[in-house]
Amino acid sequence: MNKKRSLHKFIISAASFMLVLTAVICTVLRIADCGIISSFNDIAAKSTLPAGNYHYIPSGAPSPENSGVYESNMENSSNYFFNSSHDENNYKSTSENSASEDFEISEPTDEEIRQYDLDHEGEERYPVMEFTSIQGNTAFAGVQVKNTASVDIDIEEELNSRLGFTIENNNEPQVLIYHTHTGESFLTYDTGYYYESFYPRSTDNRKNVCAVGEEIVKQLNLSGIKAIHDTTVHDNPSYTGAYYRSADTVNEYLKKYPSIKVVIDIHRDGIGTQSQRSKPVCTVDGKQAAQFMILSGYNCDNDPSFENWEYNLRFALQIQKNAIDMYPDLARPLNFGDFVYNMDINTGSLLIEVGADSNTIEEVKYTGYLLGKILSKTLTDAKQVVQ
Repeated sequence: MNKKRSLHKFIISAASFMLVLTAVICTVLRIADCGIISSFNDIAAKSTLPAGNYHYIPSGAPSPENSGVYESNMENSSNYFFNSSHDENNYKSTSENSASEDFEISEPTDEEIRQYDLDHEGEERYPVMEFTSIQGNTAFAGVQVKNTASVDIDIEEELNSRLGFTIENNNEPQVLIYHTHTGESFLTYDTGYYYESFYPRSTDNRKNVCAVGEEIVKQLNLSGIKAIHDTTVHDNPSYTGAYYRSADTVNEYLKKYPSIKVVIDIHRDGIGTQSQRSKPVCTVDGKQAAQFMILSGYNCDNDPSFENWEYNLRFALQIQKNAIDMYPDLARPLNFGDFVYNMDINTGSLLIEVGADSNTIEEVKYTGYLLGKILSKTLTDAKQVVQ
């Protein structure tokens, strides 16, 4: 009996040691970016990064895997269009929808670009690559989903099923836009490169994801659906625990405004390495926009508080479908996976990543404007169904 107990303790101790050692090695590999064999780097990224956060791309890789960490075999590489920022042959998606004609994009002057370069004189300069992500691993009627969850889904059935909320004909707030990682920011200029000091976080709400949320809320309110934009800082001074703090903020709003049906957390993605970054783009009405990606989670742990996950998925699929109809290629494949990210708050809770850190603030604001129109249509349609 004692020998069995000793063996059992040894196995547990050995397994624990190997797990800790693996975590340390993976973290070192991610930080080092030192040209070690790419397969090791890939394993390191997959082992230590949560879905929808920061994607690892080996230097010189042909493209990132859409909506997830880079897959080294690139079996579906034909699903992407990946080029240098200033390649004249870049693929650009186009839309016949002309609703964006009233959105003005501010273009930098030559003097502003010269000053930008002077401000970073002596620094290393690294490339920004562009790509368009358009295909997942499951689809129906053009609606693309990258399903990494531990359950299969029937997109057609979900699209034809009822949502978990109804939009009312009143002036009460029904949508809350907020930001768990409020400081996530972007490049200022579309130059095709960034400097080594680039740090994509800012407390200036004109330069971070709050600027995107502002555009979304404007369009919702213009459509007659009252929306609130919360800009509470949840990730500074401490990044750890941001989701707990943002959940507290949301729950306070739900107490104050029980009329709120839809709760959307706006983020941005991060795609690349220290020496090369990539940004998801497309063109709508002749203007370059950042692609957005919806995240919808599955209750893989059978948590009673997240038993209604399917309603969120239906909502996400409705948005995805309207995005495809209104602005083809604006939406990356919907990311459906084994995660929660505060989506257990109510039946209209989603996380949406608009662009990546190397998109420009103008690109993501434009996408916020377009996404606001997509959400307005989706929620207006839900209101009409109720009528």
